Amino acid sequence: MEFRTAGVIGAGAWGTALAQVAARAGLDVLLQAREPEVVESVREHRVNEAFLPGVILEDRVQVTADLADLGACDVILAVPPAQFMRSTLQAFAPHYRAEVPIVLCSKGVERGSLKLMTDVLSETIPAAPQAVLSGPSFAGEVARGLPSAVTLACADEVLGEELMWTLSAPGFRPYLAADLIGAEVGGAIKNVLAIACGMSEGRGLGRSAHAAIITRGFAEMTRLGVAMGGQAETVAGLCGLGDLVLTCSSPQSRNMSLGLALGQGQTVQEALAGKRSVAEGYESAPAVRQLAAKMGVDMPICLAVSHLLSGETTVDQVIDDLLSRPLKTERE
Repeated sequence: MEFRTAGVIGAGAWGTALAQVAARAGLDVLLQAREPEVVESVREHRVNEAFLPGVILEDRVQVTADLADLGACDVILAVPPAQFMRSTLQAFAPHYRAEVPIVLCSKGVERGSLKLMTDVLSETIPAAPQAVLSGPSFAGEVARGLPSAVTLACADEVLGEELMWTLSAPGFRPYLAADLIGAEVGGAIKNVLAIACGMSEGRGLGRSAHAAIITRGFAEMTRLGVAMGGQAETVAGLCGLGDLVLTCSSPQSRNMSLGLALGQGQTVQEALAGKRSVAEGYESAPAVRQLAAKMGVDMPICLAVSHLLSGETTVDQVIDDLLSRPLKTERE
């Protein structure tokens, strides 16, 4: 396999950062943007002012508004928000070229169907070889070439190795895994848990509480991943624990910043007002809640976040409920 061109679907901050990565890896990149102002900004100024201001894009990155233009690319990176993955792939399907791999780079659980993004791809473009790219990576840092490491999960070992080498760039290091489910669950659940960590921070509950949420949240993530057929070892890697630590430790995270605002007394509507970028934890929390119930997995922190975001409870009640849960062994 030889990959010379990459199509990136979705020109948010992360899609734009991955376009930079692919260009630095030596690929000619076509970045697809829905927003006319993004297309104009990239063409005129080489900057995505709306979602990644201050980053000059590589010369190899070109931009288009038309999904059909990506049909000739050798590899596709799919980076729309998780709740729009299905409609985006359906729109791209008529232009898809056989045997071109699609790398899923969005993190979340689809509302309604409770499907992971690999399931959505299997249902919309069944013939596409698929991989998952996930891990601890802030878009701005990646776009600027700062060091980062991620998981690249692919069931086909040969294809996975080709993609790993293809997307490896200075400062960007993919590690290969075969477990797509574990990689996806880690990326989806950490966003919900980051809201809980932000809430704790906003309420001034201290670093001990912060560490407890990360650790017990990781246990929830692992339980769900294993219940869905993933491997605990995958969830303990970059795409699970690594991403959880990063996302729960900095207000750069949209999810943690949402929780921070809630902990400081803002309503959900106030915290989300004026935000162009999606907080995936907010979008996925109801689906994670339903998925946990469907799989019979105990996920009290994720459940509490979902209740809070839906207006069923308050921050103080969430704290009280979590602290009053029955005592148990740590492995439960």
